[in-house]
Amino acid sequence: MMVSFIPCYKKFDPIKQLLRTIVTMLLATALLSSFAARAEDIQIKFVEIDAIDEGYQFNADFEIALNPILEKALKKGIVLYFVTDFKLLSPRWYWLDKIVARNKQRDALSYYALTRQYRLSGGALLQKQSFSTLKEALRILSRVRNRPIIATSELKKEIEYIAKLHMRLDLSRLPKPFQVEALGSKEWNISSDRMQWKITLPSQRLILVDKP
Repeated sequence: MMVSFIPCYKKFDPIKQLLRTIVTMLLATALLSSFAARAEDIQIKFVEIDAIDEGYQFNADFEIALNPILEKALKKGIVLYFVTDFKLLSPRWYWLDKIVARNKQRDALSYYALTRQYRLSGGALLQKQSFSTLKEALRILSRVRNRPIIATSELKKEIEYIAKLHMRLDLSRLPKPFQVEALGSKEWNISSDRMQWKITLPSQRLILVDKP
Protein backbone atom coordinates (compact mmCIF):
# COMPACT_ATOMS: atom_id res chain seq x y z
CA MET A 1 0.00 0.00 0.00
CA MET A 2 1.40 3.36 -0.96
CA VAL A 3 1.08 6.20 1.50
CA SER A 4 1.37 9.72 0.21
CA PHE A 5 1.99 12.89 2.22
CA ILE A 6 0.61 16.21 1.14
CA PRO A 7 2.44 19.22 2.73
CA CYS A 8 0.19 21.61 4.60
CA TYR A 9 0.83 25.34 4.17
CA LYS A 10 -0.60 28.03 6.43
CA LYS A 11 -2.41 30.77 4.66
CA PHE A 12 -0.44 34.01 4.78
CA ASP A 13 -2.39 36.75 6.55
CA PRO A 14 -0.92 40.18 5.70
CA ILE A 15 -2.96 41.96 8.39
CA LYS A 16 -1.65 39.71 11.17
CA GLN A 17 1.89 40.08 9.86
CA LEU A 18 1.52 43.87 9.82
CA LEU A 19 0.21 43.87 13.41
CA ARG A 20 3.15 41.71 14.55
CA THR A 21 5.58 44.15 12.88
CA ILE A 22 3.94 47.17 14.51
CA VAL A 23 4.00 45.55 17.97
CA THR A 24 7.68 44.62 17.54
CA MET A 25 8.57 48.18 16.50
CA LEU A 26 6.66 49.67 19.46
CA LEU A 27 8.43 47.35 21.92
CA ALA A 28 11.82 48.22 20.40
CA THR A 29 11.06 51.96 20.62
CA ALA A 30 9.98 51.63 24.25
CA LEU A 31 13.15 49.69 25.06
CA LEU A 32 15.38 52.29 23.42
CA SER A 33 13.55 55.09 25.23
CA SER A 34 14.10 53.26 28.51
CA PHE A 35 17.84 52.97 27.83
CA ALA A 36 18.00 56.66 26.85
CA ALA A 37 16.26 57.68 30.06
CA ARG A 38 18.73 55.70 32.15
CA ALA A 39 21.68 57.26 30.30
CA GLU A 40 20.43 60.80 30.79
CA ASP A 41 22.86 62.80 32.92
CA ILE A 42 21.05 66.16 32.91
CA GLN A 43 17.43 66.49 33.98
CA ILE A 44 15.15 69.52 33.98
CA LYS A 45 13.46 69.84 37.37
CA PHE A 46 11.89 73.31 37.38
CA VAL A 47 11.24 76.18 34.93
CA GLU A 48 9.46 79.50 35.33
CA ILE A 49 9.10 82.78 33.42
CA ASP A 50 9.01 86.14 35.20
CA ALA A 51 7.62 89.38 33.79
CA ILE A 52 10.02 92.25 34.58
CA ASP A 53 10.18 95.93 33.65
CA GLU A 54 12.51 95.25 30.71
CA GLY A 55 10.49 92.30 29.39
CA TYR A 56 10.86 88.69 30.58
CA GLN A 57 13.40 86.44 32.24
CA PHE A 58 13.46 82.75 33.12
CA ASN A 59 14.67 80.62 36.02
CA ALA A 60 15.38 76.90 35.87
CA ASP A 61 16.71 74.09 38.04
CA PHE A 62 18.59 71.16 36.54
CA GLU A 63 20.05 67.99 38.00
CA ILE A 64 23.54 67.41 36.61
CA ALA A 65 25.51 64.21 37.20
CA LEU A 66 28.99 63.70 35.74
CA ASN A 67 30.17 60.18 34.99
CA PRO A 68 33.71 59.00 35.90
CA ILE A 69 35.01 59.76 32.37
CA LEU A 70 34.05 63.45 32.63
CA GLU A 71 35.31 63.74 36.21
CA LYS A 72 38.66 62.29 35.11
CA ALA A 73 38.82 64.75 32.20
CA LEU A 74 38.25 67.63 34.62
CA LYS A 75 41.07 66.43 36.87
CA LYS A 76 43.35 66.36 33.81
CA GLY A 77 42.67 70.05 33.20
CA ILE A 78 39.99 69.76 30.50
CA VAL A 79 37.42 72.56 30.68
CA LEU A 80 33.81 71.39 30.29
CA TYR A 81 31.43 73.88 28.67
CA PHE A 82 27.69 73.59 29.32
CA VAL A 83 25.20 75.39 27.06
CA THR A 84 21.75 76.36 28.34
CA ASP A 85 19.36 77.31 25.54
CA PHE A 86 15.89 78.76 26.14
CA LYS A 87 13.71 79.78 23.18
CA LEU A 88 10.27 81.21 22.56
CA LEU A 89 8.83 80.34 19.16
CA SER A 90 5.81 81.55 17.27
CA PRO A 91 4.13 78.57 15.55
CA ARG A 92 3.57 78.79 11.80
CA TRP A 93 1.51 76.18 9.97
CA TYR A 94 2.98 77.07 6.56
CA TRP A 95 6.69 77.03 7.51
CA LEU A 96 9.12 76.35 10.36
CA ASP A 97 8.28 77.93 13.71
CA LYS A 98 9.83 81.38 14.12
CA ILE A 99 12.17 82.15 17.05
CA VAL A 100 10.87 85.39 18.63
CA ALA A 101 12.96 85.42 21.85
CA ARG A 102 15.98 83.58 23.16
CA ASN A 103 18.63 83.23 25.84
CA LYS A 104 21.65 81.06 25.11
CA GLN A 105 24.55 80.97 27.56
CA ARG A 106 27.72 78.91 27.83
CA ASP A 107 29.20 78.24 31.29
CA ALA A 108 32.64 76.76 31.87
CA LEU A 109 33.48 74.22 34.57
CA SER A 110 37.16 73.64 35.28
CA TYR A 111 39.51 72.22 37.93
CA TYR A 112 42.77 73.75 39.19
CA ALA A 113 45.11 71.12 40.57
CA LEU A 114 47.37 73.70 42.24
CA THR A 115 44.59 75.00 44.51
CA ARG A 116 42.48 71.81 44.34
CA GLN A 117 39.42 73.87 43.52
CA TYR A 118 36.71 73.77 40.89
CA ARG A 119 35.84 76.96 39.08
CA LEU A 120 32.75 78.21 37.27
CA SER A 121 32.79 81.09 34.81
CA GLY A 122 30.17 82.32 32.42
CA GLY A 123 27.57 85.08 32.34
CA ALA A 124 27.48 88.30 34.30
CA LEU A 125 25.83 86.59 37.28
CA LEU A 126 28.47 83.90 37.62
CA GLN A 127 31.65 85.82 36.80
CA LYS A 128 34.26 83.49 38.34
CA GLN A 129 33.48 81.42 41.41
CA SER A 130 35.63 78.78 43.10
CA PHE A 131 34.44 75.70 45.01
CA SER A 132 36.19 73.13 47.13
CA THR A 133 34.05 70.22 45.86
CA LEU A 134 32.60 69.18 42.51
CA LYS A 135 29.19 68.65 44.11
CA GLU A 136 29.05 72.28 45.19
CA ALA A 137 30.11 73.53 41.75
CA LEU A 138 27.46 71.40 40.01
CA ARG A 139 24.80 72.65 42.43
CA ILE A 140 25.48 76.26 41.41
CA LEU A 141 25.75 75.35 37.72
CA SER A 142 22.37 73.62 37.88
CA ARG A 143 20.61 76.71 39.30
CA VAL A 144 19.88 79.07 36.40
CA ARG A 145 18.58 82.39 37.68
CA ASN A 146 17.39 85.70 36.19
CA ARG A 147 18.35 84.91 32.60
CA PRO A 148 16.91 87.65 30.35
CA ILE A 149 14.83 86.47 27.38
CA ILE A 150 15.96 88.68 24.51
CA ALA A 151 13.12 89.33 22.07
CA THR A 152 13.87 89.52 18.34
CA SER A 153 10.37 90.80 17.57
CA GLU A 154 7.44 92.19 19.56
CA LEU A 155 6.04 89.78 22.16
CA LYS A 156 2.30 89.80 22.78
CA LYS A 157 0.55 88.51 25.90
CA GLU A 158 -2.54 87.25 24.05
CA ILE A 159 -0.51 85.07 21.65
CA GLU A 160 0.28 81.42 22.43
CA TYR A 161 3.98 80.65 22.05
CA ILE A 162 6.09 77.51 22.25
CA ALA A 163 8.79 77.51 24.96
CA LYS A 164 11.79 75.21 24.56
CA LEU A 165 14.58 74.48 27.03
CA HIS A 166 17.70 72.37 26.65
CA MET A 167 21.07 71.97 28.41
CA ARG A 168 24.00 70.05 26.96
CA LEU A 169 27.74 69.56 27.17
CA ASP A 170 29.30 71.52 24.30
CA LEU A 171 31.59 69.03 22.56
CA SER A 172 32.76 71.63 20.03
CA ARG A 173 34.74 73.37 22.81
CA LEU A 174 36.72 70.28 23.76
CA PRO A 175 40.35 69.94 22.61
CA LYS A 176 40.53 68.26 19.19
CA PRO A 177 41.78 64.84 20.44
CA PHE A 178 38.87 64.69 22.91
CA GLN A 179 36.38 65.70 20.21
CA VAL A 180 37.42 62.61 18.24
CA GLU A 181 37.06 60.44 21.34
CA ALA A 182 33.63 61.94 22.07
CA LEU A 183 32.17 60.99 18.68
CA GLY A 184 29.49 58.37 19.28
CA SER A 185 30.37 58.10 22.97
CA LYS A 186 27.46 58.20 25.43
CA GLU A 187 29.88 59.12 28.23
CA TRP A 188 30.63 62.44 26.53
CA ASN A 189 27.28 63.16 24.90
CA ILE A 190 25.32 64.24 27.95
CA SER A 191 22.30 66.51 27.68
CA SER A 192 18.81 67.08 28.98
CA ASP A 193 15.62 66.31 27.12
CA ARG A 194 14.55 68.98 24.64
CA MET A 195 11.49 69.96 26.64
CA GLN A 196 8.82 72.22 25.21
CA TRP A 197 5.51 73.74 26.31
CA LYS A 198 2.77 75.90 24.87
CA ILE A 199 2.47 79.10 26.89
CA THR A 200 0.87 82.52 26.98
CA LEU A 201 3.22 85.14 28.39
CA PRO A 202 2.41 86.06 31.99
CA SER A 203 1.79 89.43 33.61
CA GLN A 204 3.84 88.36 36.64
CA ARG A 205 5.17 84.81 37.10
CA LEU A 206 4.40 81.58 35.26
CA ILE A 207 5.71 78.18 36.38
CA LEU A 208 6.14 75.89 33.37
CA VAL A 209 7.64 72.77 34.96
CA ASP A 210 7.96 71.77 38.61
CA LYS A 211 9.18 68.22 39.18
CA PRO A 212 9.70 66.79 42.67
